[in-house]
Amino acid sequence: MTAFNVVRFRVKPGREQEFLDAHKKAERFFPGMRRFVMLKTGERSYCVMAEWASFDKIVAARPSMIGILDSFRDTLEDLGGGLGVTDPVAGTVVMDKTPPAKAKKSKKAAKKSKAKKAPAKKKPAKKKKSKRRS
Repeated sequence: MTAFNVVRFRVKPGREQEFLDAHKKAERFFPGMRRFVMLKTGERSYCVMAEWASFDKIVAARPSMIGILDSFRDTLEDLGGGLGVTDPVAGTVVMDKTPPAKAKKSKKAAKKSKAKKAPAKKKPAKKKKSKRRS
């Protein structure tokens, strides 16, 4: 069953580039990882998210992920509230909603729709012939 892990960070002032560089050079794709993204959520605040084939794959990758964290841990600021320098969560997907696919129009319907949307071409007004009275 698909799972995700999400980790929130706050970077120490003046250390953002070092933080980003550490992520760029780190091995990112572990067995079962489908996708990794990083978001900038505020000033010096970031969140990473990864999609996995299963929760077990996250558990198996944790020691390696902690090793990567250790390589840039000194760039992070304590989040407070007893969290330390990270705020990690992980779990399995319980709902996955995607927008419905757009129905394809037939060529005939597409032409009709296009014709309705196109402005009608106006014919120039005919000049009226004036009748002269003598």
